Amino acid sequence: MYENDEIISYLQANKILALKLDHAITGVGKAVLNQIETIGAGATRALYYTSCFTDEYQDVWQQQKTEDIRFKNGVIYLLRHGNVAYDMLKIYFEEIFKYKTSEQLERIKQILMAVNIHIAASSLTNAGFALATASFVAAGMNLSLELSALAGRRAGGVVGAIGIYGMVQKAAESAHRLHITHPEYYSALYAQELEMMYFLIEPLFERAEAFKAQWVSDDEIADIITRMIR
Repeated sequence: MYENDEIISYLQANKILALKLDHAITGVGKAVLNQIETIGAGATRALYYTSCFTDEYQDVWQQQKTEDIRFKNGVIYLLRHGNVAYDMLKIYFEEIFKYKTSEQLERIKQILMAVNIHIAASSLTNAGFALATASFVAAGMNLSLELSALAGRRAGGVVGAIGIYGMVQKAAESAHRLHITHPEYYSALYAQELEMMYFLIEPLFERAEAFKAQWVSDDEIADIITRMIR
């Protein structure tokens, strides 16, 4: 259990529970409900840890230990680089625009301009347009909540620790869903040690139906970007 206590101490030492995120969930009511769900998930995760000495839970314990470490690495990335959501969006748009021609990118840009979304790309290269779009979407995301609300900042002691476990559990569940449904994007995030941070943008991706972009027309890609922003 030492590794898990170390992770909790690390998060608390870096005041991760007081960090403001630009991308999470809005509304006090949602925050309260989410906090309750998070504490419940944390209690379940902690229960698995208490069973770590039994043979049947060894695989689960090892998996959770790996998830905890990768969550910690994601938090370190967030602390060092700040806008982790932008970085995950950039990886997404790089994949979406990878094989687009300049004409297709121009078409998407014109559609967005028609609805008053102006992507300020310095050039219509695939990489340049991906960077510009990620920046615009990140800047336009209208979501705000402190991580403290997710983990239960006002709950001290054991409940506070369970809140942290709950946050990790929700992150792990989100990463698992991504691994199953969109393995390529999961692998791209995993390579950057960001897959455990995907839960921060998952609501946005679900609302915008973002992963349809791999199979739809340029017009529909523009619609997905519009839904991400609005």
